[in-house]
Amino acid sequence: MSAEPLDHETAIHAGVTGTEDPGPLLRLVRRQELAFAVVGGFNTALGITMTVVWLSVLGERTQPFVAVALAYAVSIVVAFVLHRTLVFRVRGHALRDFLRFCAVNSGGLLLNALLIELAVTVLHFPEKPSAVIIMGLVAIASFFGHRYISFHRPRPVAADGGGPNPAAR
Repeated sequence: MSAEPLDHETAIHAGVTGTEDPGPLLRLVRRQELAFAVVGGFNTALGITMTVVWLSVLGERTQPFVAVALAYAVSIVVAFVLHRTLVFRVRGHALRDFLRFCAVNSGGLLLNALLIELAVTVLHFPEKPSAVIIMGLVAIASFFGHRYISFHRPRPVAADGGGPNPAAR
């Protein structure tokens, strides 16, 4: 089963650069933002499942945060691989990309914590709606963080140095 290649305009909207194959997920959903959400949703479910599994395996004599940390360690590696191969479709610089990925994720965690604290304790907004809205906004910010920091690649430059190389599209 072979999918049609993306035309140039669709590839730009999907976030695909150059002539590389957009991969099966981007061919299916055709939008990089939607692919990011699909992978993020899968990874959230994986993190929840892994936390429950680790809680069961470790038992009651282990502090629950240990299960959360172990689940996070597994799910961040899975998230990195899936985002790198299915959403942002980059190659090379794996260690650099992973370190940047971890930094963007840590920034998202910090941003979530700071904004929920601000919303609930300073602005006196209700906790649950604030958490949902803030997590949604941070997820959007994370998309751009991963796109422009974690998996950023410079655009190809024309041989004459005059901007993007149209042949590299």
